[in-house]
Amino acid sequence: MYRTLYCNDISESHVGQRVQLAGWVDVIRDHGGVIFVDIRDYTGITQTVIHDEEMVKNVNRETVISVSGIVRKRDEDTVNTKIATGYVELVVDELTVLGKSKNMLPFDVRGSRLIKDELRLKYRYLDLRNPKNHENLLMRSRIIRHLRNKMESKDFLEMQTPILTASSPEGARDFLVPSRKHPGKFYALPQAPQQFKQLLMVSGFDKYFQIAPCFRDEDARADRSPGEFYQLDFEMAFATQEEVLEICEDVIYDTFKTFSDKKITEKPFRRITYADAMMTYGSDKPDLRNPLVICDLTDFFAGVSFPAFRGKPVRGIVADCQGKSNKFFENSLKYATSDEVALGGLGYITLKDGVFIGPIAKFLSDEQKSEIITLSGVKEGETLFFICDEKKNDAEKKAGLIRTWLAKKEQLDLIRDDSFEFCFVVDFPMYEIDEETGETIFTHNPFSMPQGGMDSLLNKKPTEVLAYQYDLVCNGIELASGAVRNHDIDIMKKAFEIAGYGEDELKKRFSALYNAFQYGAPPHAGMAPGIDRMVMLLTDEEKILEVIAFPLNGNAQDLLLGAPSEVTNQQLEDVHLLGSTSVLGQRTASTGSGAGSSSYGKRSTFSNAQQLNQLSLTDEEEAVMQEIFNSMKGAEEELSKCDTENVEAMVHVMPMTNVLREDVRKQPFTRESLLEGAPARSDDSWQVPRLVK
Repeated sequence: MYRTLYCNDISESHVGQRVQLAGWVDVIRDHGGVIFVDIRDYTGITQTVIHDEEMVKNVNRETVISVSGIVRKRDEDTVNTKIATGYVELVVDELTVLGKSKNMLPFDVRGSRLIKDELRLKYRYLDLRNPKNHENLLMRSRIIRHLRNKMESKDFLEMQTPILTASSPEGARDFLVPSRKHPGKFYALPQAPQQFKQLLMVSGFDKYFQIAPCFRDEDARADRSPGEFYQLDFEMAFATQEEVLEICEDVIYDTFKTFSDKKITEKPFRRITYADAMMTYGSDKPDLRNPLVICDLTDFFAGVSFPAFRGKPVRGIVADCQGKSNKFFENSLKYATSDEVALGGLGYITLKDGVFIGPIAKFLSDEQKSEIITLSGVKEGETLFFICDEKKNDAEKKAGLIRTWLAKKEQLDLIRDDSFEFCFVVDFPMYEIDEETGETIFTHNPFSMPQGGMDSLLNKKPTEVLAYQYDLVCNGIELASGAVRNHDIDIMKKAFEIAGYGEDELKKRFSALYNAFQYGAPPHAGMAPGIDRMVMLLTDEEKILEVIAFPLNGNAQDLLLGAPSEVTNQQLEDVHLLGSTSVLGQRTASTGSGAGSSSYGKRSTFSNAQQLNQLSLTDEEEAVMQEIFNSMKGAEEELSKCDTENVEAMVHVMPMTNVLREDVRKQPFTRESLLEGAPARSDDSWQVPRLVK
């Protein structure tokens, strides 16, 4: 037996008893004849007392030991109220080394959070011994257990969906897995269990949930881990939007109430439309802790003689900037004109002693000054900032950035960090116009039900159609998203047609759903709160890597195991990415069908390139591209037939000197000739000079 108790379990009730502990050496303090060793396990720390120096002769920090001894009460002046076991200590009479640690550690475990992430992730097993990091993962485990119990109490069934699935266009890049048994074909790791959970509803299951791993090849952010994340995925048959929101609301509220002492938005959470969120907060992820709001001054400035604002969307933000120096306003302008915001400038006026002060004030009549006070709500001593841009959407988003910047601690310090402010953002637009192509595209989930059904699709402009899509937002972070699903095959076909997808394309890309919906699909809806972000909020962490056991770094690398890593040629050949059956264009129709050939090898090089690059082309586009590709290949073949052996070169991109001469092979350098100027050393090594001519 290695232990009879965990470190944190020892209390005054054990005084006088013999106990055995096991764990890591946290700290060693030698007080001359008496050595104090703090031993740490996953529950906490216990102080041990050792009188025999020989016992700890070969023990250093982070060594794994087992100790046995008698528990005694600490003297009053040595009580440590910072730890749970601070009133007792263990007098050790037996110590066994179970796992020796190197004397020189890459970093101090207790200070690991202060060093660079790259080093922390390389030695993550040491970094996770840090008490805060350790507690984060324990908290994560407790939160997931709580979520699971909560969902089961609401009669949801926990079910697993496949990890190896088909690639589908869901917004981010897929992680692809080549197939060994099917040359030229690939599995994809799921970006979300979207289609599978809908198919479960079609299969007759009423309520499903899963602690679901999701994989997306996208860049890292502070609140987004590259590669992999987890979500509480759930779906309900015969459910309306409001019923889904109520389930999410109850689960999230109960979870945050259980694991945090902060103030939490009371149920029901606010429902804010997408349009109102963008107008009032400049973001579809509003941080409601920020008291600043945005007002629309477009119509007001239509009648003002200030030319820079006339005819353009204008937004206003009122903020109390009293006591702020000119430097503050200079920094505000600097941020507004930075690449992040990209405004042409930032106008503002301040109401002081009943008079507006600022460059724009001179363009306002007395009547207009009274009107702008009414419209904006600006009060004595406050400043009204103006944000103007060419497009309505840009003006809203940039006003949102200014709103967030003004509220930061370094500026006006308006954000309360003692609360969780929740809201649901609803009524997202179904479609938007792609700025580059001018085409109509889906804004979010293409499987969403349009509000108003077929009637809206037939009788409204695409950009006016709203969807039953919704997000849960907490403190400016998107915590969950979901939708009422489009279960009507005719509405689905029309919805995709508006976004440029014909029925053939719909069948090809989403064949499982398309076919399943022919056999009776119930109305269904769902949502998926992000577990990593939830834990990040509940542990007061600013970076999501702090709540994931083994995260990738910002460059999507696993520095601990070395992923992504090189693999052997044999492994590449097994999945037809190298060798005679390679799908990389080396084996095409022209190679024939000899031994070892594959069905994929008979496809055109263009088809190979199209699949490997995940090009989505219509049949018409594919035919045009194939023709271009064939003509290029034909030109290449014709050029290869040209006899260039006896043709004298007339033009060259480089000077002609030495271009056409035959290569002359020189005698290679020998080791002795290279190092002839270096004095030999006694151990037969060479001291190499800085320059060798």
